[in-house]
Amino acid sequence: MFVDHIKIYAKAGDGGNGKVSFRRAKFIPKGGPDGGDGGNGGDIVLQVDHHTDNLKQFFFQQKQTAPFGVGGGANRCTGKSGKDLILKVPQGTVIYRDAPPPGAVTESDELGEDEWDDSADIGAAEEVDGEPLENDDAESGEAAEEVGRELIIDLVDPDQKFVLCKGGAGGKGNWHFKTSTNQTPIEAVPGVPGEEGWFYLELRKIADAGLVGFPNAGKSTLLCALSAARPKVAAYPFTTLKPMVGVVDFDGYRRATVADIPGLIEGAHANIGLGHEFLRHITRCRLLLFVVDLAAVDGRDPVSDIQMLRTEVNLYDEELATRPWLIVANKIDLPESAEALKVLQARFPKIEIIPISADTGEGLEVLRDRLAEVSHKRFD
Repeated sequence: MFVDHIKIYAKAGDGGNGKVSFRRAKFIPKGGPDGGDGGNGGDIVLQVDHHTDNLKQFFFQQKQTAPFGVGGGANRCTGKSGKDLILKVPQGTVIYRDAPPPGAVTESDELGEDEWDDSADIGAAEEVDGEPLENDDAESGEAAEEVGRELIIDLVDPDQKFVLCKGGAGGKGNWHFKTSTNQTPIEAVPGVPGEEGWFYLELRKIADAGLVGFPNAGKSTLLCALSAARPKVAAYPFTTLKPMVGVVDFDGYRRATVADIPGLIEGAHANIGLGHEFLRHITRCRLLLFVVDLAAVDGRDPVSDIQMLRTEVNLYDEELATRPWLIVANKIDLPESAEALKVLQARFPKIEIIPISADTGEGLEVLRDRLAEVSHKRFD
């Protein structure tokens, strides 16, 4: 299962209550107030993890709750603070603040404002009422900006950490309120509720170059030939169902990353098919590689394919359409491709066209050199 966008509910731990207590010991009948402070609630922390490549973990547990702080004890003992809940996310995850779904019940609603448990130490919760939370937006694949979500942070740095919800502070025990005129205070401060909210997580793959093309153009075969990535390759459309990133190594310990996204269809910008599911993954790419089938194995026209792909990218994101791009003319080893290459070069005289055969390896060194230039600029 590959999940690249999902809505979750997060609730940091509430602070523990302050304790009302008085010291009572042998020969010390009136020892005074000694109620301790409550512990702090645990934070919910997002951490970028290079071993995590999608958001699948949140599909089965969309309600995340950090442990609460324990209430204070006698003898001025401070309650145990709740542990931080560390949620590992892949690099390139964008976090938005979202509105709760209709009829959603939050943790605070369930507990009530006046209900406190001095000894609460609650871990991550299961699904709401035993069922996964509704995630309609994740099903529809709508772009986050289109539905008015508020951007919080873009987690693009390796090992980056971000506190999504801050845990509540523990309350003060009654010994803090002792004065010369009030030797037996009976007031204590309850813990502060932890932050909570609904959030939308969207993964956008980070890569130097992105392979863009229609189904069966040979993108997955090309990624296999360039890198150690091994996407599924077969002679039928839509073999690739999830984005995959391959690493291309060069001399001097340099490398470039190439993203293979599933094939697009006409109308992808309007989310026809799985348009937004895939187009989001090329928004970070510095170079777009438009892969076309010169041999027209499926009866497609390479010139029309390029025009249509450029249109889909432009309609999806005008800024993305201004990125550097070139044409990778695949299947040059087939006899039908020679004439198609001449037509393609005549139609796009100012655009760099690299004829290759992902199957035989012809022309791949030229493409690798081009990717090395992109890598060089990134490191410089």
